[in-house]
Amino acid sequence: MKTLSPLRPVLRFSLTACAVIAALIGATALWRHYMISPWTRDARVRVETVTIAPEVSGRVVELRVKDNQAVHKGDVLFVIDPADYRIALTQAQAALDGQSHSLRIARIKADARAKLSDLAISREDRETYESAANVASAATEAARARLERARLDLHRTVVRSPVNGYVVNLRLREGDYVSAGRPALAVADSDSFWLAGYFEETQLAGVHPGDSARFVLMGYPDQAVVGHVDSISRGIADQNAAGSMAELSNVNPVFTWVRLAQRIPVRIAIDAVPPDVTLAAGMTATVTVGKPSTFKDDLAFALGFWTRKL
Repeated sequence: MKTLSPLRPVLRFSLTACAVIAALIGATALWRHYMISPWTRDARVRVETVTIAPEVSGRVVELRVKDNQAVHKGDVLFVIDPADYRIALTQAQAALDGQSHSLRIARIKADARAKLSDLAISREDRETYESAANVASAATEAARARLERARLDLHRTVVRSPVNGYVVNLRLREGDYVSAGRPALAVADSDSFWLAGYFEETQLAGVHPGDSARFVLMGYPDQAVVGHVDSISRGIADQNAAGSMAELSNVNPVFTWVRLAQRIPVRIAIDAVPPDVTLAAGMTATVTVGKPSTFKDDLAFALGFWTRKL
């Protein structure tokens, strides 16, 4: 009968112990990489959008842009029919001219009465003519203001872009009637792209304003975009709180039956974008704050941790 070697149980125990230790070290390294390092896959590209609303009303007679077109600050977006505003300018100019003549006549009369002696004219009559000249002067200034307003309204019939950017979601067409103060189109400010990264609150200790950041867009997995932490949000909406919290970010939890770490928005400024990358608001990205941890760093941490424990 063949007998078992006395070393076989020891060998089995040693192999099992090594496997358990390796599993613990690997699990600790993965836990550090995924749970401690400040990074998140939940990030979105954001952009500031300028709503273009005309300051005068009228029919659009010329539309000089198309959807998704790049525009520069000062470029003409559309033109409102200026006919009525030219007529208003002419009327305002005529009213000013007429009022200026009335002022000149009233001033001549007032100056003439002022030179007469008290025997030729009473003080009340002299003050009456002086007051009439002052009233005519005030009316002239009002007419001049109406002229400037008419000139400004005519200038405002040409609507220009206030920023560099891109025309987005264009629905305006030639012939449409636009009203003063009502949005007509929107321009995404190309100089205002930024990243909103939603970090778990357990990671915020490793996130500070000014820290370097790198993020990779889902559509460009081989292109890294460089930025830095601009600020950390100081509040999110609490769904259990009473009252209005409409101004706070509403970050919904992933599950409702377990207690999860809340996700806090972190604003990340974009410093450099590769030339082949096209940014668009709403893109998803994976962002890492600070120096990315390597597998070697995570493994060294795990080895040190379990060496101290064991």
